[in-house]
Amino acid sequence: MPCTLDDLRPMAKPLLPKPLLPLGLLALLLPACSGLDSAAGGGGTLQAGQEGFVRGFLGGAVAEEPRAALVARNMLSAGGSAADAAAAAGFTLAVTLPSRAGLGGGGACLIFNPRRNATEALVFAPGAREATPGADRPAAVPLMARGLFALQARAGRRPFEEVIAPAEQAARLGVEVSRALATDIAAVAGPLLADPAAAAIFAGASGQPLGIGAQMTQAELGVTIGTLRTAGVGDLHQGGLARRLEEASVPAGGGLSVALLRAAVPQVLAPLQVMAGNDQLSFLPPPADGGLAAMASLAALQAGAAPAAAMARGVAVSRAWRQGGGEPMALLSAEAPADAPWPLLPASTSLVVIDREGMAVACTFTMNNLFGTGRVAPGTGMLLAAAPGLGQVQPPLLSAAIAHNPNLRAFRAAVAGSGQHGAAMAVAAPLLALANGADATAAAAAAPEPGRAAVISCPRYLPGNAAGCDAATDSRGAGLAVGAADR
Repeated sequence: MPCTLDDLRPMAKPLLPKPLLPLGLLALLLPACSGLDSAAGGGGTLQAGQEGFVRGFLGGAVAEEPRAALVARNMLSAGGSAADAAAAAGFTLAVTLPSRAGLGGGGACLIFNPRRNATEALVFAPGAREATPGADRPAAVPLMARGLFALQARAGRRPFEEVIAPAEQAARLGVEVSRALATDIAAVAGPLLADPAAAAIFAGASGQPLGIGAQMTQAELGVTIGTLRTAGVGDLHQGGLARRLEEASVPAGGGLSVALLRAAVPQVLAPLQVMAGNDQLSFLPPPADGGLAAMASLAALQAGAAPAAAMARGVAVSRAWRQGGGEPMALLSAEAPADAPWPLLPASTSLVVIDREGMAVACTFTMNNLFGTGRVAPGTGMLLAAAPGLGQVQPPLLSAAIAHNPNLRAFRAAVAGSGQHGAAMAVAAPLLALANGADATAAAAAAPEPGRAAVISCPRYLPGNAAGCDAATDSRGAGLAVGAADR
């Protein structure tokens, strides 16, 4: 039955290289929404790992950059789980949308596993560090590769080499610049192209910023991703690649060290949870405090607050946690001044994926600034993320939520948000819209500016009746929602 939010009750924390469109698959590529039809499964004569192996309902994917959504969908078609598909899309975003996601950055994900009937959080935000003498643009400790590897290792089915291969191919062979990336390049072209290594990637032969449809090749990044594929992601943290990054970060002003890289590991955490009717809502927990902000904004909306006031409440609760810590659930009912100035919050990007078995992943990624520090570590192709807590750099509101029915052991909805101080409301407002009977398209549109939402909804639950499932990306953005079925 559809979820309602009439009874919000805190829950105890649980213990804890391929063609894009293969023949015979109907790709429903809609910029705002795509229905996810149900059909019987079967592998035919194809082998697992080949696109088209899965027949019938595949699942769905939404990302704020189109190629990443297609890569996720192709991974589902090849027999990958939602975790495989989300990891593949995340690595692809590091190539196709490096302004907001990159190997030098990080993020956070929620994973709902119907077999375990539980949701867990994986937090791998770009790491804070102390200031280093001589580092004029301190770099955050990168965690993207380790985080995506951990995501795939916890709930993936396909070999890691298959999962990372599309990103390597995209970097080596080149991709067309999407509207999402072209918009970001134009926004910061002056300082970004002042770095020669960045200009070699993001400017054309005439020195002008790359525009929509321009070809972008990142050979050095392709070599780095290839090393991750062959040597493993550990090489970036304690092997030869880590030593090269340490050396390369010096001329880039980043000041990274092998010691910092070695110590950085993802965190597996219990999500913040409340009951909403028959469904359990799981949010990203601090230090990904956008989940806490989304819970506060949702509670404010339920109490009748206007969207602007609910957004302010969410940011205020997040600010209170950043300033004093404390038990996150207790902060939801504590006083927090909502009239303080907005903190300077950086950009992020999000994606959501479900597979045919009802596994769901909702992720959000960041460089802690558009294009991070704006400098590429020479010889690696890696843009360095900006170190949080130094200068004016603050962590973003990394915000995502997943709803599932514990009694049915089934998925209901997944939402991930981006948009600076609007990221938390880009989760809260769609959740409320879904609870009130909206479809995914209307739910995504409910996110107030500057928020952008990625939404997948199965009002009849999954596993179960997939016919009602649909997916949507915010029509004000430049993303893609995609679902596919082999008839």
